[in-house]
Amino acid sequence: MRVLGIDPGLTRCGVGVVDVRPDRKAALVEVTVIRTPADMPLEQRLLAVGSGIDALLDAHRPDVVAIERVFAQHNLRTVMGVAQVSGVALHAAARRGLRVALHTPSEVKAAITGYGSADKKQVQAMVARILGLAEAPKPADAADALAIAICHAWRGAPAADGGADAGTQAAQTPAQAAWLAAERSARTSAVPRRLAR
Repeated sequence: MRVLGIDPGLTRCGVGVVDVRPDRKAALVEVTVIRTPADMPLEQRLLAVGSGIDALLDAHRPDVVAIERVFAQHNLRTVMGVAQVSGVALHAAARRGLRVALHTPSEVKAAITGYGSADKKQVQAMVARILGLAEAPKPADAADALAIAICHAWRGAPAADGGADAGTQAAQTPAQAAWLAAERSARTSAVPRRLAR
């Protein structure tokens, strides 16, 4: 599965592309940060970010686009910028008929580190480890985009079955092992429920 992850922002928009195999091993394809200056007119900034996302979508042809879900902040201006860039990214993906997934920061942290309240340094260190990099990509927006992509691939990909060889199991990170254990537990204890209408 090839996932293009987006950490939306108006000044810095992180974009990361990863390939994830069925055994959940992930490989870096590309990571970048699309930047726009604060003194540029808003419509031009959105055009620049959109053009950057378009170019990456066309170059890498991902199976799915994963975007960090907008969440409340005290800084209204920042929230507006994130929401506007998210809209541009959603539009670009929809125009190509791509599936889109939105993940909250806590979902991403839990998937990558096994802990939903992990700090940025912990997430960055795990991204580097998962992708076999000597260090996490900088700035943080780049590592965050990769984390979002990996989170979606691990959540969306079928779980490795219990018959996986010992070498594959040994290669799992603690977060991967915790995620697989949670998936197995959910499958064995799940009770079908009817949605209220």
